[in-house]
Amino acid sequence: MNPLVESFYDPSTATFSHVVYDREGGHAAIVDPVMDFDPASAHTMFDSAQRLLDFVAKRRLTVEWILETHAHADHLSAAAWLRDRTGAKVAIGRGICGVQAQFKTVFGLEDSFPVDGRQFDHLFADGDTFAIGDLSGRVIATPGHTADSLSYVIGDAAFIGDTMFAPDTGTARADFPGGDAATLYRSIRRLFALPGETRVFLCHDYPPDGRAPRAQTTIAAQREHNVHLGGEVAEEAFVRMREARDAGLPVPRLILPALQVNIRGGDLPPPESNGVRYLRLPLNQFGDPA
Repeated sequence: MNPLVESFYDPSTATFSHVVYDREGGHAAIVDPVMDFDPASAHTMFDSAQRLLDFVAKRRLTVEWILETHAHADHLSAAAWLRDRTGAKVAIGRGICGVQAQFKTVFGLEDSFPVDGRQFDHLFADGDTFAIGDLSGRVIATPGHTADSLSYVIGDAAFIGDTMFAPDTGTARADFPGGDAATLYRSIRRLFALPGETRVFLCHDYPPDGRAPRAQTTIAAQREHNVHLGGEVAEEAFVRMREARDAGLPVPRLILPALQVNIRGGDLPPPESNGVRYLRLPLNQFGDPA
């Protein structure tokens, strides 16, 4: 059985969130939901997540899963907010434990912050399977962009996180802590082994001028036309290209707040003694001066 998919675009972060469901009145999963965040005022908002809930209510869906493809560095996750309102299980890959341990140190988080993934309801491993109502899904570990990256294959649809973008914009960066260009190449080659007609749902699109953002492509289109590794691009050539491109990329605008929230499963840090929650700014830890 193949899923129905509704995609929602957040222009502030160029992020797509997806509602995957079996039928109207049936069961659903939400993939990579966005928490709205204004970095100037440090205000959190949930307009984008509410759009997902409104669609779920309109289609009379029961949300069973909130699926994160990885701990994002470009947007804050609304997973915890949605879990509170739907009762769905929040899931991510087991690699999140290593990501938590690394960034607990970087951000100097509280000693009580656990690094065993317990902030999530389920940790997936490569090859795991799951159900969304009448739909069957499986997990493909696709590290390289980050160490914890996963892709979810549900029927004829693949939700690939940040491994690839649209064919005309290529592939994700691999220079974050735990990232690796050669590993990303091999992960994408695993995705290329899927049937060519597989619908590929993107987490981001950064379109060139004159093109609207696209949520969807196919494995065949990626194999043939991806500007970074379509055709028969060898691993060594891809790694050279990817590392050279990454060296010139700026640090993502929301990386510091996003990682602190996303390694908590979308929860904000606990309040301090004055009742206020704080995010930390580790100085001189990311990128070079502008």
